Amino acid sequence: MITSAQLRAARVLLGIDQRQLARLSGLSAPTIQRMEASETMVRGNVDSLMKLIAAFDAAGIEMIDEGAVSNSQGRGVRLKIRSGSLDAQSETKASSGTRARR
Repeated sequence: MITSAQLRAARVLLGIDQRQLARLSGLSAPTIQRMEASETMVRGNVDSLMKLIAAFDAAGIEMIDEGAVSNSQGRGVRLKIRSGSLDAQSETKASSGTRARR
């Protein structure tokens, strides 16, 4: 299960609004709004929750469950490390360093 705070944090990490998350997950915007308005654990049917988690996973967001390996305790979200994105970051740093020397 995920909490409403995790849902909001994951959306913010991606820099998207509720409508964009609805499109990514195949859910309606009102469904996303209801999920984010939950007090603690997100309420919804299993299919909707699976779509939501799959959309976050595809976008590079990892949900951290209570008790999972992490530097701190509790639930949370983090961006996944992708080998392709690290290569792109290295190229960007290298090219910006080259430009600075000119």
